[in-house]
Amino acid sequence: MDNVIIIKPGKGWVFVNVKELWLYRDLLYFLTMRGIKAKYAQSVLGIGWAIIQPVVTMLVFTIIFGRVAKVSSDGIPYALFSFLGVWPWTYFSGTLTESANSLITNASIITKVYFPRLVLPLASVFSRLLDFIIAFVIVIVLLIYYQVMPGFSLVWLPLLIIQLLLTSLGLGMTLSAMAVQYRDVKHALTFMVQILMYAAPVVYSTTAVPAAYRFWFSLNPMVGVIEGFRASFLDKPMPWAWIWPGSMVALLLFVFGALYFRKMERFFADVA
Repeated sequence: MDNVIIIKPGKGWVFVNVKELWLYRDLLYFLTMRGIKAKYAQSVLGIGWAIIQPVVTMLVFTIIFGRVAKVSSDGIPYALFSFLGVWPWTYFSGTLTESANSLITNASIITKVYFPRLVLPLASVFSRLLDFIIAFVIVIVLLIYYQVMPGFSLVWLPLLIIQLLLTSLGLGMTLSAMAVQYRDVKHALTFMVQILMYAAPVVYSTTAVPAAYRFWFSLNPMVGVIEGFRASFLDKPMPWAWIWPGSMVALLLFVFGALYFRKMERFFADVA
């Protein structure tokens, strides 16, 4: 009886069981690697898609918004300006979509064996990190081409990445828990991500936002992340007025997402 583990459903709002997640770290690693391999399996270009996708997006934005629409980039070459927005946004949109669908995709596993269900959206977030790291190579190439040298602001980049992860995982946990019960989430997610992109300064500068709306605009966590990425690599002062409000919202999204996910976890196997 010493090796018997009794599994009981949690009651009410329960936060993440870190100890349990640590016990299942091997499963998290396996699912993360599975996500990476499945994405590039039987692909001619393989991980080259991690470079092609953001580069093509950057070129399209540069032609349409930089050349045709003449959108201001605050004196920064538009290709570099747009890519520093596309880079974190591509990671965010990709993790949001994959983590939101992670429970539905793995429904057959959920109904057969017990494991902390939070492993599934976590694996989606971690598997996308490879694309994020590979795309960093493009940033280096653009910085060399345009002869831009990052400054001291680059030390804040890890904090911005943490904010990016908290936002992605917080929304991912919430939407994945909702998607199990409400299948409309899957269909609504596609155009919701498109709308959210234009609510963040991916193709335009925050200087274009009217002063009366700037505080409300800064509550979008991705606004601070994108502006912070640009400041980090372009040797500009960190835009803390854009970062701090969004960082608080990112933390709230993560806490709420974890609590909501844990609250709904007991029903996943019944309705998946």
